Amino acid sequence: MKILFRWTLVFIVLFLVQCDSGKMAQSNGFTILSGSENKTLQPLLKDFSDKEGVSIQMKYKGSVDIMLELEKEDIPYDAVWPANSLWISIGDKKHRVKHSKSIMTSPVVFGIKKSLAKKLGFIGKPVRVKDILKAVLDKKLRFMMTSATQSNSGASAYIGFLYALLGNPEVIKKEDLKNPNLKKQIRKLFKGINRSSGSSGWLKDLFLKGHYDAMVNYEALIIEANQELIREGREPLYLVYPVDGLVLADSPLGYINKGDPEKEKVFKKLQSYLLSKDVQDKILGYGRRTGFGGQLGQVDKAIFNPAWGIDTNKILSPIKLPAADVIYESLNLYQTDFRKPSYTIFCLDYSGRMKGEGIEKLKEGMTLLLDQEIAKRYLIHTGSDDKIVVIPFSSKIISEWKTANTSEKDLKQLLQKILDLEPGGGTDIYSPVIQAISNLAKENIDQYVPAIILLTDGRSGINKFQELKTLWDTKGQDIPVFSILFGHASKDQLQEITDLTRGRIFDGRNDLVKAFRKAKGYN
Repeated sequence: MKILFRWTLVFIVLFLVQCDSGKMAQSNGFTILSGSENKTLQPLLKDFSDKEGVSIQMKYKGSVDIMLELEKEDIPYDAVWPANSLWISIGDKKHRVKHSKSIMTSPVVFGIKKSLAKKLGFIGKPVRVKDILKAVLDKKLRFMMTSATQSNSGASAYIGFLYALLGNPEVIKKEDLKNPNLKKQIRKLFKGINRSSGSSGWLKDLFLKGHYDAMVNYEALIIEANQELIREGREPLYLVYPVDGLVLADSPLGYINKGDPEKEKVFKKLQSYLLSKDVQDKILGYGRRTGFGGQLGQVDKAIFNPAWGIDTNKILSPIKLPAADVIYESLNLYQTDFRKPSYTIFCLDYSGRMKGEGIEKLKEGMTLLLDQEIAKRYLIHTGSDDKIVVIPFSSKIISEWKTANTSEKDLKQLLQKILDLEPGGGTDIYSPVIQAISNLAKENIDQYVPAIILLTDGRSGINKFQELKTLWDTKGQDIPVFSILFGHASKDQLQEITDLTRGRIFDGRNDLVKAFRKAKGYN
């Protein structure tokens, strides 16, 4: 009897331990490393969480950051959900991602004002990359596009362009990238870019704020833009699908295997839920495609509007993506040789408030950007034709440093000046920005993707915003100011500047070095 009682106790203890471990798996939650384009689907994930009693946490990062996270020894996520399989292919070198399946698709396309698309002869006919190139060379088309090394929509479009300009090989190989004619053609095409970005969603928002003619983006985001344009009584965009260079964002959800069967069980339930018919129909309502080859059949015409150039009955024929090493090489070439050159002026705060951690982080951030070995890891290394200027300031402009070229030697000399200078004095954030705009206005900035990056740790004692606004309005050039918020910087002053110039604020209070990297990724 005693033996039976003891075994009963053992069974109860084991049962409780198992129950506790199951609860522990749930109480810790299930964390997904995701592209920002999935924010729209948050309500669907909440429904799953409520139904299953599992806390789903989404951690949104850019495509390059997702790739870098997958390279780490310890990955603090349970699943990964990027915009495209290519980022798993490049980053998952240890093959820890399993059970990967596409949840939805969205082709990367051109959205062109319908009146302009009509003038270009793009309405209701197959359009090839060479047709778009001709429109750029004829100076009839300029377009916005995210950076191919920072955002999936830019990377997808870029790989599609390479494929078309190489004459549609079965698959792109490394030796194809050395074709001298390819560099000439892709650089001519990229001359048409008038604004860049590190985020597809932000690019869409920028288009809505400004007076632009076209952008390259996900079909789903151009649909969202059109819905907003119609609400505002503005002209919608006509979607153009390059028939010889189309890439689909396949949105794969994959499990990061760390030997936890409870987490794996949650993942499989979540994936099955997202692929169920009811949820797939809801995803369709968000402007994302589901089903084979992007073919949709019966859909809500208010979302997939035929008047916008969307044909849901047509099977899309995307290109075959190259091998991971070829993709990585193509992204390196984009950064160094193929993209439109950038012209960046850094306005750096050396006021007394920057003493201590502030100046240390500033110098660390600029080291990341100018030390090419470090910058290459984040795919933000400097191109051969880029221009870089640094304007250090306090209560007045301290100096202006330029590089003769972007050789490693020149960049190291520039970095040494930044490292040698020590902080002191008050703060005037307006004078360096005014000088930077004046400098850029003297250049032929159509040859560049220009940007001013302003870092400050304080509130400007003198408010010269009106002077800055008058200059910006008078010059009439699209020169964005990307501000990095740090320490006790005045957000309202920075917001005023970024709103005027259609720039963006990057919060560097928690991670200043990362903010530097993000800001540079926007040009």
